[in-house]
Amino acid sequence: MKIIITAAAMVAAATPIAAQPPVAPRLDFVLEETVSLGERVVAGKTPLGERFIIPITGGTFEGPGLKGMVMPGGWDWQLLRADGCLQVKADYFLKTDDGAIINVVNTGLICPGADGKPAPVRTHPVLEAPVGKYEWMGRTPFVGTLEPLFEGGKVNAVRIRFYKAS
Repeated sequence: MKIIITAAAMVAAATPIAAQPPVAPRLDFVLEETVSLGERVVAGKTPLGERFIIPITGGTFEGPGLKGMVMPGGWDWQLLRADGCLQVKADYFLKTDDGAIINVVNTGLICPGADGKPAPVRTHPVLEAPVGKYEWMGRTPFVGTLEPLFEGGKVNAVRIRFYKAS
């Protein structure tokens, strides 16, 4: 009897009551990071393209209700594809002023625009935070923006902004 009731509940849950139009997500600012970068390491050509490692050497972040540092020791694993796009996947840690450690894995795609200049970069950050005050970050979808910061004609840092999608 229990199996029949469970199956009936699953069918009822999967049946739409009324078709509703999709609701566009809203984006709310969460934080801005300035991430310092080390010298690019050429990892070499692979069947997928040319690989690079960009060391993450530190930085800072701040947003409403949170502030802290980007811990040194992270990295950005990049793939330059045959179509000229650069896939990025950064893995690093934030340390809040109150001592919480938050892991960030941020992926994105940097492609040249129609005019040959870089198009705006959007990323998909996924955060893992400890249980407690920042736990909500691990259950929240984010969208990011990424802008290079130049010094002496080369990129020495990036500015990344995270927005909560709701």
